[in-house]
Amino acid sequence: MDATTGAHQDGTAGDRPDTAADIAAAWERERPGTPVSSIGIVTPLWQLAKLFGDDRRRALADAGLDAATLDLLSVLRRGGPPYTLSTRELGRRSLVTAGAISQRVARAEREGLVERRPGAGRPRTVQVSLTPAGHELVESTVDRVLGREAELIGGLGPEQQRLLTGLLGALLADVQRRLGDDGVSHVGHE
Repeated sequence: MDATTGAHQDGTAGDRPDTAADIAAAWERERPGTPVSSIGIVTPLWQLAKLFGDDRRRALADAGLDAATLDLLSVLRRGGPPYTLSTRELGRRSLVTAGAISQRVARAEREGLVERRPGAGRPRTVQVSLTPAGHELVESTVDRVLGREAELIGGLGPEQQRLLTGLLGALLADVQRRLGDDGVSHVGHE
């Protein structure tokens, strides 16, 4: 059975895709000794990332916004008054390249959501500020997106959420250390 389509190898439709346990059991059956302990963790994480990512894209499309622009506006908004940061700081906080920030800022500026101006005292420094339209858009969108995500994790109680938050944070920090990569962006972004 194909884990993504639910189809069996003979082409017939299955009634559900394989679970992580099904996948691990199949590998153990077909290749005894294959290390399968990660499947029960990594497979659901990939599946959840896809589900959360797809749902967020739908919510943003309904708001007339894309993920990169929301990220830019959110970083500026979370920075606090006067909602202004240098392009270098935007890149650092967004975990994307200077080129990606430049493209995001140019697009948001064309849409009237941010303004660029030269930084004081340092040549080539560019300051980016939220416009009133950008501020209004991020205010209305962040509640919609985060409220929806809160609904999606609502099947876990507060203590389960706290525990999962700690476990995922520990796993992320350890994987970053092992890979020597502390730059994490959103799923689907380079």
